[in-house]
Amino acid sequence: MTIRELVTLLDARVLLGEEKLDQEVSSGFASDLMSDVLAFVNDKTVLITGLTNVHVMRTCEMLDIHCIVFARGKVPSEEVLEEAEELGIVVMTTKHTCYNTCGLMYQAGIRGTDRRTGA
Repeated sequence: MTIRELVTLLDARVLLGEEKLDQEVSSGFASDLMSDVLAFVNDKTVLITGLTNVHVMRTCEMLDIHCIVFARGKVPSEEVLEEAEELGIVVMTTKHTCYNTCGLMYQAGIRGTDRRTGA
């Protein structure tokens, strides 16, 4: 699925990165704990979060994440958007909750990670 298709699916508003909407995504991961993102995310993953601080951008930079969906209508600060622009990350916001965002993506064929916690 392309990010453009994801925008339509989630009825999202693109805040940054309109020129990159034709990039492919293959999985999704939702968390407000960046340590979990670091432990479980793989390639071409869309990050769904309600956390809007600069730590999200640092995590995306380390994992080469190219698309973030801020759930619950959250909009990050200008500082965070500037950082995302420097990193080339597509940023969007949706009014859906994290749970519903994941559900919509799952119904459309986007799956989560296959990694397990071992717990």
